[in-house]
Formats: sequence, C-alpha cells, structure tokens
Amino acid sequence: MVKALHDGDADVGVLKGKKVSVIGYGIQGRAQALNLRDSGVDVKVGLRPGGESWKKAEKDGFSPVPVTEAVAGADVIMILIPDEVQSDVYSNEIHGRLKAGQTLEFGHGFNIHFGRIVPPDGVDVIMVAPKGPGAMVRDTYLNGFGTPALVAVEKDFSGRAMDVALAIAKGIGATRAGVIKTTFREETETDNFGEQVVLCGGVAELIRNAFGILVGEGYQPEVAYFEVLHELKLIVDLIQKDGIEGMWENVSNTAEYGGRTRGSRVIDGHVRESMKKILSDIRDGSFANEWMDEYYREMPNLRKMRDEAKDDQIENVGRELRSMFMLDGKGKKA
Repeated sequence: MVKALHDGDADVGVLKGKKVSVIGYGIQGRAQALNLRDSGVDVKVGLRPGGESWKKAEKDGFSPVPVTEAVAGADVIMILIPDEVQSDVYSNEIHGRLKAGQTLEFGHGFNIHFGRIVPPDGVDVIMVAPKGPGAMVRDTYLNGFGTPALVAVEKDFSGRAMDVALAIAKGIGATRAGVIKTTFREETETDNFGEQVVLCGGVAELIRNAFGILVGEGYQPEVAYFEVLHELKLIVDLIQKDGIEGMWENVSNTAEYGGRTRGSRVIDGHVRESMKKILSDIRDGSFANEWMDEYYREMPNLRKMRDEAKDDQIENVGRELRSMFMLDGKGKKA
C-alpha cells in the first residue's frame, strides 16, 4: 500500500541557507516560486531578459536574472519551463555551468526519462510534480491547504536528494494535501497516458462524437451541449470527491443502470487495444520523438488542428451559451 507523506514527513528547513533558482515563470514557475518565497525560501527567478514573464516576476516582487546567472549562484535549480524547450535551454544555458553538489529539480519527468537531458555526475536530480495546474497550486496554498504531488529521485549523489525533494514539496504546500513517491519513468509514462486517453484526448473526443451524433439526429445543438459537455463537470466533481461508486450513489437509478450497462459498449475491447497501443508508443519513446519533431518543425499539425477546431459547431454553441447563461456558478456570465 502506497503511503502518503505529509507535513510531518518533510522539513522545509533543509533549504535554509540554500539558494533556489526557479527557471521559468509560467503556469507552474510563478506558483511555485511564490509559494516557496512565502514559505521562507531564498528564491531567485531565472528568465529570458525583457519578456512578459520578466515583467510579471518584477511585478510580483522578484528581481529576475538571466538563466545563466541564476544557475551559477544556485544550490537548487528548478526547471519549470515547457517540456519542449527544456533540452535547448539546458544545453545552451545550464549544462556547462553546473557544478558538483547542485540539485536539478523538474516538475515533470519527460526530458530526463527520455534522455533529452543528461545531467553530469555529482548533480542530484529530483522531481516534484504537482497534480494540478499552477493556479491551483497557488490558490490552495493561499487558502491554507495544498495540491497533492508526486516526488521522485533519479540521481542521489549527495545522499539527501529525497530530503530536498520533500522540502520543496512542503514549501509549495503539497505535503499539506499529501505526496507519494514515484519514479521519473512512472510519472512520465502515466502522465502522458492519462492526458492522451482520458483527461484531454479521450474526454474531448468522447464529447465531440456524442455531440455530433445528437445534432446529426436532429436534436438542438444547445440541448446536446448541456447533456454531453456542461454536465460533465458535475459528474467529475462527484467522482473526484467520492470515487466512481460514490458518483453512482449520487445520480438517478436510470442514469446508473444506463451507465453501468452501456458504458462498456462505448469503451469496448477495441478501445482498450487502442489504449494499449498508445501506452506502447509512450513507453518506447515514439510519442516523445514525434512530439519533439513536431515542435522543431514549428508545430504545423498542432497549429492546423487548433485552427480547424476553433470553428467547430460545439465551440460556437458553447460560446453562445456561456454568454447567455450564468454558467460559472458565481452569479455572473462566464
């Protein structure tokens, strides 16, 4: 049984007297830098000079410096920039400046696991991966709680790598909620798989196909939108709170019987085989290579898919409904 670690299992004091440099000030970088600073950690932000992130960091009270300068004076270097740019930034601005005794920390295992970043001997390599977006990491911290996280150690030359990982987890508030230990391999492969087959890819395609079938059969697009998209949040909230069985207990008997008897017809053996192939592509590096090739070609396929999806009927209907109804639960139009 996996044990969740909490505040009592971590000591942010491990970072006392150490200089922590956060590379990047985007979705995760900003949240984690602010949380660590609020936890009493000496934080410096390393960025490309003059960009929007530089200005945002200054507005938040930091004095950002170029990445090379942030690396040179750091004990812990937290690389919190997007996966696709990490290897270039690492090669050009970080690698040649690393020294034995420093720690490299990542928010996701992608580049380490697939060998796109290979740190030198003498440098500890750790990961703290919050299980939520940056806004949640910051908001839950400010509300006195935290966002759960995974922690891992890839290289432990110092013998204290896990202590540092847990200190960072506590500093960003994650141990308030709970963290569990994993590996770079497990985090990377399960994260990519979850995103592709359920959280982003699978859910989006399920919604689009269900919407298309209802509209194609003559039902009002607005009604179809409510039934297959808008109400999804209600179900996900129930599942997150009490699990799948808890969700069944909170829907109608009709919904439960229909869902239990028909759901496996949608997610059938063919779909499961497709899922296994997707996992295989992730594990053998095929997806990583495909994605990085796409990025280095300036993302022609991704840009095309984004452009084509903007005017999908479901998107237009959604924008219209969100402007007509108070759909954000806060007494105002979304």
